[in-house]
Amino acid sequence: MKITRIVTESFRWPRHKPITNGLHTYTHSGLGVVRVETDGDLTGIGIGSLDTVVKAAVERFAADLIGKDPLDIERHWHDMWVPKLVGRRGLTTRAIAAIDIALWDLKAKAAGMPLYKLLGGYRNRVPTYVAGGYYEDGKGLDELAREMLDSVAMGARAVKMKVGAVSQREDLARVRTVREAVGPDVAIMVDANCAYRAHEAIQFARLIEPLDIFWFEEPVQPDDMAGHRRLAQSTSIPVATGENEYTRYGFRDLIREEAAAIFNADALVLGGVSEFMKVAYLAQAHDLSIAPHGPQQLHIHLLAAIANGLILEFYRESTDPMHGQIYVHDVVINEDGTVSPPDVPGAGLEPNYPALEQFRVF
Repeated sequence: MKITRIVTESFRWPRHKPITNGLHTYTHSGLGVVRVETDGDLTGIGIGSLDTVVKAAVERFAADLIGKDPLDIERHWHDMWVPKLVGRRGLTTRAIAAIDIALWDLKAKAAGMPLYKLLGGYRNRVPTYVAGGYYEDGKGLDELAREMLDSVAMGARAVKMKVGAVSQREDLARVRTVREAVGPDVAIMVDANCAYRAHEAIQFARLIEPLDIFWFEEPVQPDDMAGHRRLAQSTSIPVATGENEYTRYGFRDLIREEAAAIFNADALVLGGVSEFMKVAYLAQAHDLSIAPHGPQQLHIHLLAAIANGLILEFYRESTDPMHGQIYVHDVVINEDGTVSPPDVPGAGLEPNYPALEQFRVF
């Protein structure tokens, strides 16, 4: 079997209304697709953020992959990853990730099994939390509480909310409102999206500690590992980070600096399935947990494959109006608050083209 063509596609659609986290506002959502086609009637599907830079990088890598065996994934990853030129961090690493995801999807299809089975098959049900709690125009404490209660009604046993865009006292009131709404038995994560400096994160952690917080995510900038460590040593709340970290080397440094207890590794960012699995095993050797950032459609397979997977991030229609319509094989929350991987060969990433076509960019 040989690679015959690599195609990029991009879709973008408006959100119900702009959503804001600790630092950024998002008006649109979308889907980037990389299709790796072969002469064996199999096509691998990768996903990622395909802006013009990533698209150009994928096309550059594609020129060297045509005619190669798609199953030689480790070789292809290292051929693409040349840190002096591309791939050390940033958008070119994300291009490598999209191709790598497509190759693993293709490999699982060739094996006739779901990706999580091919990667290890540790379990077929993974605990999940619903991500949300963004700042929005017209969204007060009552609306925030209602959103969280709706997420719990979906079956979630854990919810996540944003902090960092308003004063600490205002955010304390928001977190307290959510705790009072969902009760003592639902876990609450808070996510600052790097909005704080270390001393501010320490102050805020002390304010919310009595509210039984499951983790404090991305409290400071990704490269402030000393700040992560200072916070981790100052609070009983576990620190989570890693959604903006790249390759096994970035996570090696987080481990060495004792910067976090939980890694929010994102396969779309750090370098694909290949690097995600290396990060997971590296974390496992240090008794650390993996709780991925990013789309549930792929990460359910990766979490189901490993023993140190903690919990899956799940996005719903409140943050993405196309929720449930993006993929042919959609994943849902089970009655016990878990999510199961699609029981189909591959990663179940086939786009739902009839629903997406109206939003095509290229």
